[in-house]
Amino acid sequence: MRWIPSGGVRWLALVVAVLVAVLAWRWMAPTRVDAVQLRQSPLLRTLQFSARVKTPARVDLGATLTARVARVRVDEGDAFRAGDALIELEPEEPRAALLQAEASLQQARARLDSQRALSLPTAESGLAQADANLQAAERDLARTRDLVAQQFYSQQKLDEAQRAVDVARAQRNAARAQTQANGQRGAERANAQAQFEAARAAVEAARARLAQHTIRAPGPGRVLVRSVEPGQIVQAGKALLAVSVQGPLELQAQVDERFLAQLQPGQRARVLADAYPDRPFEARVDRIAPSVDAQSGSVEVTLVVGEDKPASRPDFLREDMTLSVEVLTGERSKAMVLPLRALRADGSVLVAEDGRAVAREPKLGLRTLSEVEVLGGLREGEAVIADATVVPGARVRAHLLAADAAGRVPGKASTGNQAGAAGQAISQGFSR
Repeated sequence: MRWIPSGGVRWLALVVAVLVAVLAWRWMAPTRVDAVQLRQSPLLRTLQFSARVKTPARVDLGATLTARVARVRVDEGDAFRAGDALIELEPEEPRAALLQAEASLQQARARLDSQRALSLPTAESGLAQADANLQAAERDLARTRDLVAQQFYSQQKLDEAQRAVDVARAQRNAARAQTQANGQRGAERANAQAQFEAARAAVEAARARLAQHTIRAPGPGRVLVRSVEPGQIVQAGKALLAVSVQGPLELQAQVDERFLAQLQPGQRARVLADAYPDRPFEARVDRIAPSVDAQSGSVEVTLVVGEDKPASRPDFLREDMTLSVEVLTGERSKAMVLPLRALRADGSVLVAEDGRAVAREPKLGLRTLSEVEVLGGLREGEAVIADATVVPGARVRAHLLAADAAGRVPGKASTGNQAGAAGQAISQGFSR
């Protein structure tokens, strides 16, 4: 055995003691961990996805009757407004029928006016005269009856007076019936009114037949296909023009069903065309399909553009153009915001308290891809450990990360749930 001097033993013991002390200090010393300090700041949750401009409705226009084409006012590619005349058929026959119907209407109106102005007053005058004649005949009958009783007149004279009363009464009844017939609810008035209404209906029908000889645009749009020329005889139901009719400018998107709970009609959206990255515009969620596509696991979402202000619709959009859409699905003007990386698997967090990592179970609210709203369980200003791998009870020394002006720590992910091609550009619109 080799002999070690006593001085060497002491030196070796000292080295071992120092190593043990260092190891003990390292084992007992707190671990430096990153932490964030809870602060109030705005919080936005958005959903990003791709969409396409919906193809406008295609409509085939044709005649409702057989006629010869007099004029075609549009060519392929021409734009038109609602109500514009596109095709004119020869109108001579229906125009003559309209003139004849209007003449019949004037006659019926004249008869009705005459009945109101002349027939009723004449009948009323005849009734007054018949009443007077009846009264005179009745008075003559009474005198004749007295004179017969005094034997001044014979029975024959009395019979003549009675016949005169019967004739006068019959005339009065006829005059009364004539007056009633020409009254407001009488048969003569009703007949004249019915003739007038029939003549007016005939005029409306003639106008409708004449209007059928002009094919008009059902709404604003553009001519796609022209299949008719002047002089051609067209049949009812045959397509003469194919047009695209403009309606509300709509965007259609297929959104993963996982995000269905975040979407609802009326939500604001910002849209950006990949071909025009410097010209974002506003849109609104209009409707959500009631069913989910079983094969793709997506739901169809329709947005409208410029519904209240048609002048604000972008003029550069084309059919089936690809767009990046960001919908604002949640918004808090002021909230306690916590980075998601500080959230543990069980939903708890660790706070640095008296040099130890202490577990807390906060109440959470609105959640984005990188942040979550804290509704309770934590106090403003507390240091929350941003490393979810730290175990509760560990000795820690919190190192607060610097926050930006909005109170957020650097390096957070996008607020969108389904990134689009121009997500960052349109996200800036909501943040402003």
